[in-house]
Amino acid sequence: MPRAAATRGPGERFVVAADGRLPLLDGGGSLLRKAFPEHWSFLLGEIALYSLLILVLTGVWLTFFFKPEMREVVYAGPYVPLRGVLVSAAFDSTLHISFDVRGGLLMRQMHHWAALVFVAAIGLHLLRIFFTGAFRRPREMNWIIGVTLFLLALAEGFAGYSLPDDLLSGTGLRIAQGIMLSLPVVGTYMSMFAFGSQFPGQEIIPRLYSLHILLLPGALLALVTVHLILVFYLKHTQWRGPRTTNRNALGKPMVPQFTASSTGLSLMVFGVMALLGGLAQINPVWAYGPYRPDQVSTDSQPDWYVGFLEGALRLVPPWETNVAGHTLMWNVLLPAIVLPGLLFVVLYAYPFVEQWLTGEHHREHHLCDRPRERPVRTGLGVAGVTCYGILLLAGGNDVVAYTFRISMNTLTWILRIALVVAPVVAFLLTRRLCHALLEAEQKRLEEGEETGQVRQTVEGGYESGHEPVTGFRPGAPRKPLSSLESRTGTPSPEPPEPESPSR
Repeated sequence: MPRAAATRGPGERFVVAADGRLPLLDGGGSLLRKAFPEHWSFLLGEIALYSLLILVLTGVWLTFFFKPEMREVVYAGPYVPLRGVLVSAAFDSTLHISFDVRGGLLMRQMHHWAALVFVAAIGLHLLRIFFTGAFRRPREMNWIIGVTLFLLALAEGFAGYSLPDDLLSGTGLRIAQGIMLSLPVVGTYMSMFAFGSQFPGQEIIPRLYSLHILLLPGALLALVTVHLILVFYLKHTQWRGPRTTNRNALGKPMVPQFTASSTGLSLMVFGVMALLGGLAQINPVWAYGPYRPDQVSTDSQPDWYVGFLEGALRLVPPWETNVAGHTLMWNVLLPAIVLPGLLFVVLYAYPFVEQWLTGEHHREHHLCDRPRERPVRTGLGVAGVTCYGILLLAGGNDVVAYTFRISMNTLTWILRIALVVAPVVAFLLTRRLCHALLEAEQKRLEEGEETGQVRQTVEGGYESGHEPVTGFRPGAPRKPLSSLESRTGTPSPEPPEPESPSR
């Protein structure tokens, strides 16, 4: 039977009892008290979540006005330079949204900016997890889900980028068709299946539209839901500290502190997206014009998240091989198929490979590593980021060469050499820097912080004064480590931990 409401007699304290009709405190008390870390780096995943929410809201609004059709119409809208030009219905409806629908251009640009921020937030979130080792047991599955979300976000972004059927997005579709054709044996069949006929055909925009508004968003929302469920079940990782162990979780409770701060962050993300959509022009399709298979826009660049593929296509030499009358286009197959394939294979496999090599596969890890504590992992991450940066720069080598008045051929060869040499140099320098930071930190803990005072010793020399260290960064040790604990290549033995609630 329901519990009675609390009463208060003379001189008694008022006590609120749980209501049997809504047993929130009984069933959800532990959930409402779940601890969330306060460090800023843990907000990257929330930014991605709120960017996805903006994408869904603005995307639903845009579907009311966009026409995913390839039939040709004569443009008769308010944009004078294109009046009387034969355009596709998709391009015509994009111009209609931009110039005729009240608030249409704002919604289009908010949608595009939110897509860029969404992919960027996922990428930075994955980097945070990688460099802090938060992918280790028991969170390997969440890492796999995160990498899959990143892959789906790339596909979703490319599909949406291609829908307006302008000259820039059409150039991207032409490149995509060339990538399909580079596949041995099945390439032509894949191209015909995707485009419905010879390029550009009449089917690609409707098919991309179905992927963009239905299949890919459904997969994204489903994986985000699973990801959040696992985050709640496994609890968050946290930085090492005086009271943090593998068996507890410290931070602000979900209600009301985390809910209030997360709501504030969501409003900030919405506000920034609205400001960018209203003040920063992006993807002005009217300036590019409608797509024509015999034309290409100058300085054409894709969105940043696929820029590395464009750079890889530009850097690989024109290698081809003829086999039994068939041509293998290595200059397209290697950078556009093999390279991203290897990238995602490495990302999926890395947690298991590292834990197997370090012997950590049998232990659970709920404490974050500082990047300097894992020089090899940090060096590999920096090398990967360096490689990505070079490929992204190569994706705009024509713009760079024109801007700085240098030879396009010279710049291409410089970037080819840098693509091989720079990641190796970045790995070695990063690993050495991590060791140097650890040594400096160890010395600081042993000797203390310098006070700025210099005194003369009995022997007649001089020495600087020191005082105990009082300020510590998140995860930093509070006392000098032994030689066994300071190793960075293998896990160090952990001291026994006090019993505390697991979640």
